[in-house]
Amino acid sequence: MSGESDGLRGQGPQGPQGALFSQLKSEIAKLIVGQDYLVERLIAALLADGHVLLEGVPGLAKTKTLTALTTCIDARMNRIQFTPDLLPSDLIGTEVYRPQSGDFVIRKGPIFTNLLLADEINRAPAKVQSALLQAMQEREVTIGEETFSLASPFLVLATQNPIEQEGTYPLPEAQLDRFIMKVKVGYPSFQEELQILEITSKEKIDPPLLRKVMSLQDLATLRRQSASVYIDAKIDHYIVSLVHATREGDKYGLSGLIEWGASPRASIALKTCARSLAFIRGRDYVTPDHVKEIAPDVLRHRILTTFEAEARGIGSDEIVATILNSVPVP
Repeated sequence: MSGESDGLRGQGPQGPQGALFSQLKSEIAKLIVGQDYLVERLIAALLADGHVLLEGVPGLAKTKTLTALTTCIDARMNRIQFTPDLLPSDLIGTEVYRPQSGDFVIRKGPIFTNLLLADEINRAPAKVQSALLQAMQEREVTIGEETFSLASPFLVLATQNPIEQEGTYPLPEAQLDRFIMKVKVGYPSFQEELQILEITSKEKIDPPLLRKVMSLQDLATLRRQSASVYIDAKIDHYIVSLVHATREGDKYGLSGLIEWGASPRASIALKTCARSLAFIRGRDYVTPDHVKEIAPDVLRHRILTTFEAEARGIGSDEIVATILNSVPVP
């Protein structure tokens, strides 16, 4: 991997990162069928240094996809299953008393890693969510009276079942806003499900071994390169117009449907993710299409709908779609 890392230096957006992304997707495809959209969004989140939340009903390979991705990256990875009886100390660690010496020592929890797979994150109670919130926002945690910085990079890759599922807790709005994207995972097509059956049968006979195709050095280099992707001032104006539209629903036929719109953090996230998407596609500049394509994933969890919207069956996805169709494209 060191050779790949050296080859990445000094290359523009058309350089060998395209081959690296292809290798990453090919490795993941050994285990996962029909989730190209999801894999691309996960790579974009890695480039954008942002946490990502996956939502879908059980059985759609959300956790399996995350596990495959982290396996292919030469980074430390921990997975924790969120449950209703989980305690903050189970996540961040705790002080342990040693009677022999009469003092306390710190036992660090699974959050001290590069990639944290938070499985079924919405099954944990509020105290655990609060502990995770500090780590997501500040990249540090407090145990007892000591504060510890987390590793760099540190990303939370979380899954959740829809809120309507029994035994779940709605995530706090402040925590949802810390996820750079919320990606909805849908059902596979008929042909894709046939391929899933075929791959599952082969796994039991000859389990595929995934290679590590990207190092942390590769990731750091790619992040620097993606940050240099050009964004015209008109694109900035378009991004801010989209975010402001979530706060000015009356202008777009959305009167009485939006309780709270997206914050300036959404503008920053939308610009960063559009850059990452353009870079993954091998472009050295961002187009309005990149912004429109990634906007639902960036905005859907940052819009709080009213009771009227819920009564009419209108969710944040429909509101984002209306805004994208209404705001003029530069």
